[in-house]
Amino acid sequence: MLQTKIHNLTLKNPVMTASGTFGYGEEFTDFIDLSRLGGIIVKGTTGERRQGNPYPRMAETPSGMLNAVGLQNVGVEDFSKKVYPRIKDIDTNILVNVSGSSIEEYCSTAEQIDSLSHIPAIELNISCPNVKKGGMGFGTDPDMAAQVVSEVRKVYHKTLIVKLTPNVTNVTEIAKAVEGAGADSVSLINTMLGMAVDVEHKRPYLSTITGGLSGPCVKPIAVRMVWQVAHAVQIPVIGLGGIMTAADALEFLMVGARAVQVGTANFIDPTVTIKIIEGLEAYCNKHGINDINEIIGII
Repeated sequence: MLQTKIHNLTLKNPVMTASGTFGYGEEFTDFIDLSRLGGIIVKGTTGERRQGNPYPRMAETPSGMLNAVGLQNVGVEDFSKKVYPRIKDIDTNILVNVSGSSIEEYCSTAEQIDSLSHIPAIELNISCPNVKKGGMGFGTDPDMAAQVVSEVRKVYHKTLIVKLTPNVTNVTEIAKAVEGAGADSVSLINTMLGMAVDVEHKRPYLSTITGGLSGPCVKPIAVRMVWQVAHAVQIPVIGLGGIMTAADALEFLMVGARAVQVGTANFIDPTVTIKIIEGLEAYCNKHGINDINEIIGII
């Protein structure tokens, strides 16, 4: 009923977890059965270990949150040697979010992950607003986006998903550029650039001043952008941005997303992904839908 496909990737249901909000999956084993998920996208992985940005780097906002974690991670070597052996046998799709400060770093990291047999896809993060170099810089220019995707495509041979930034005037230009460069799918949106001020202490809440805004407040923008991109490209689209309920997920599916990612909601309710899957099942049963693909892109 809920099975869907992203290029060569078969998902038992369209519900995945968004990178940076679900750790490596292990952190949630006390709360949910990970094998029920369509996929897990582990935290952003770079060529070298990163400590991330100084604290404070998270702040609550109305209907959302700001973060400036800055891609803190163990690096691809430690991921491959220490983390991967622990998570490779989880009975779902395990994807790695790949980031970097240069095209060379993107390529070397992707190439190392290409050799890991239980990782069927990567999500190339060209859209992070929380790092000083790389990240969003690649994702806001069609030529740069195409260049990094084209180079990664030469060394990565499995399903290549590219994560797009909303911090652009026309997201379809970027989507079409990465499609032309060899992307198998696109995911959007990443966080929006935002800022909050502590008026009592007369200073920004985040050490980096600005950070990435996520949560329900960005959902209408995310739905609009997913709808636009789904009509602009031929490759599958994965939607994310403020999904808290099955109804939220259905909005994204109806405007053309073949799968969704749940992010900020995991911080509020660690069982939310399972509730969304069950909600999708209940919706299909109520409306006599035998295949979730029947409603994908009906708007």
